[in-house]
Amino acid sequence: MESLRLRDRDAVLTQEGLIFRVYGYTHPPKAYICDLEYAPASIFKSEDPRALRQRGKQVYYKFYSDQGLRFVRDEYPQYTVWHAPLRSRLVGVYTNQITEIRKPDKTFQKLLETQPHDNLLQALSTVSNMILKRAGLSETDFGVFGSLLHGFYHPRFSDLDLIIYGREKLRRLRDTLENLYKEPSSTLRNEFEAQEALKEKVNNCEFINYSPKEYFWHQKRKKIYALFQDSKAGRFIKTEFEPVKHWSEIHSEYDSEMRILKKGWVKAVARITDDYEAPFMPSIYGVEIKKTSGDVKADDIQRIVSYMEEFRMQAERDEEVYVEGNLEQVITPSKTFHQITLTYGPRYYEQTLKVNQPQ
Repeated sequence: MESLRLRDRDAVLTQEGLIFRVYGYTHPPKAYICDLEYAPASIFKSEDPRALRQRGKQVYYKFYSDQGLRFVRDEYPQYTVWHAPLRSRLVGVYTNQITEIRKPDKTFQKLLETQPHDNLLQALSTVSNMILKRAGLSETDFGVFGSLLHGFYHPRFSDLDLIIYGREKLRRLRDTLENLYKEPSSTLRNEFEAQEALKEKVNNCEFINYSPKEYFWHQKRKKIYALFQDSKAGRFIKTEFEPVKHWSEIHSEYDSEMRILKKGWVKAVARITDDYEAPFMPSIYGVEIKKTSGDVKADDIQRIVSYMEEFRMQAERDEEVYVEGNLEQVITPSKTFHQITLTYGPRYYEQTLKVNQPQ
């Protein structure tokens, strides 16, 4: 499998049955930076009640937060790849370690072609047909991830985890969802307008620099988090649409001559000057720094780079934001600048990116 072409949210498996998600679009040669998502019960067990997954007789457990990173580091260090700019090893797989590939778009089309035999697949068909018709989109514009991709979903409890491919298709989807949320008879509603979701979401938001009001405000306006009222199953099904780049939009920034140097922790107030890459992984925001802690000059900080899904589509152009995270110096053959990076690692839950809202 030396000449693979993979993108964000494609899944790869190893000989042990570990399931990795390809992470982003910039990777070292003959390797993919990944996030470890699931492991078979034969090699990993989790005490988290949310973690259990089952496919036939095979039991899996899901990794949350930075559990997968720590598991690889401690138990399977062979699943790390050398990242020259950072001068360090990151979780990932080399192409010759991959034993199976699962493509979200292909699986989505296969599920739609199959006669739905349970409540979740019926709900998938209903929601998909509704969106495709209203937005004028194609089946090839969508994919599935999570338990639907891997075949260990639970018909009565699992969510609908969908992918939307391409920047323009995302715009059309969000416009359609916004209209559906406003219609009294619609079976789709914005998840973050639902009061029944408030307690659960507040309890699950572990970032310490957000109030529940701030967290809900940011998530609600993204429009990609929905609840589907499934009358057949008698429940609301969480439905989300994760943005992934179309093949034509992908460009790798990997440069073995680049160096990224860690410079400590920084807090800053900034104006967003560019949100073009905000929907994707990593989310990149061009910024004009208004105020910053530390000695670095404000003009030297050119962007915010977030590898955390919580901060995808978090801010829009011309908005003022408060950001707190890792200061890095980027050195390329042609220029040197600084960036604020939000990622897995120390002080994870202190990292912040939020719009300064009018009081």
